[in-house]
Amino acid sequence: MADSTEYLERIRTLSQGKDFIAVQRETASTLSTLIAGIPEAELSRRPAPGKWSVGEILAHLAEDELVTHWRYRQMIETDGVPLTSFDQDLWARLGDYGSRSPMQSLILFNLLRDANLHMLALLTPEEWQRSGTHAERGKITVEDLARHMAGHDTNHIAQIRKILSK
Repeated sequence: MADSTEYLERIRTLSQGKDFIAVQRETASTLSTLIAGIPEAELSRRPAPGKWSVGEILAHLAEDELVTHWRYRQMIETDGVPLTSFDQDLWARLGDYGSRSPMQSLILFNLLRDANLHMLALLTPEEWQRSGTHAERGKITVEDLARHMAGHDTNHIAQIRKILSK
């Protein structure tokens, strides 16, 4: 993975000036369109040694959405809560991302994203500003995390487009 500061700046830039909720709402259909009709073997092919396949990216997106759900809930419930980081490569190994069905990962992502968007739509202005202290990123609000997720989506969609040359 790229330097953490460089990565966070890229994610920030990708979501800057955009409606971060609209970006998140569109991600599932964008992903579905990108992989429609592509054989599972192609989705499971790694573009280079040490690089994730489209299927592995989809598994990562699903599990990251799960983590994000938990972080939103923690911050809303306990303002200022400590938020642990996670090792995405360890999660990929433990989750055996390479053996997962890309379509099942996309379904899981869609379900979790729908749940998050539904919850976010119900938040009060005060709840959007509740925060946590991320182990690597410092203080972040619910809004900051939602903006980050929009940039994260955009980053991985670009990665998938490149792998599939779309």
